[in-house]
Amino acid sequence: MKIITVPNNVLSFPTKPVVEIDNNIRKIVADMEKVLIAQDDPPGVGLAANQVGLGLSIFIIRPTEKAKTKVFINPKIVKIGQSQSKSVKSVTNSTDSTDSTDSTKKKRKRVKLEGCLSIPRIWGPVKRTDRVLLNYQDQTGKKYLKWFTGFEATIIQHEIDHLNGVVFTQRSIEQKGQIYREEDEELVKIEY
Repeated sequence: MKIITVPNNVLSFPTKPVVEIDNNIRKIVADMEKVLIAQDDPPGVGLAANQVGLGLSIFIIRPTEKAKTKVFINPKIVKIGQSQSKSVKSVTNSTDSTDSTDSTKKKRKRVKLEGCLSIPRIWGPVKRTDRVLLNYQDQTGKKYLKWFTGFEATIIQHEIDHLNGVVFTQRSIEQKGQIYREEDEELVKIEY
């Protein structure tokens, strides 16, 4: 099992629901986890089945290297919303002192860039909600209806896009965001 990259057509079409969660599906999930864990330049935080060439409605997430992998089969976003936190969508606020003696602080927006294992070395901003209510099953077939927030919500929306045949660069361009290519550890604007 290996990661498929653009322009492979499997990334452009919606996936099909998993009809039965059996040993074959559990093996696919285990193999996907091995592929995700093996990614280190850059490390991956999520992987959809179509990213490994399978047109199935499955994705996994692992927000940090120490996190336990979470499995999502036949996921559907039921509701989106904003959490009570002030860090909304893909923009966070950081504060910098204007100088060491001045107590007033200046707020500066820092844009978070998304990347994708199927589009190596390409980065771009995508505005996403920071809270999603998700209906899904795990690899045992158990059904869930659960809220996810913050970084997990962002990863989930990215992976749901994959299952719908949409890659993050499409979202970024739709939102009039700037796409960058990584060259020698620097980000270079891509003109389009």
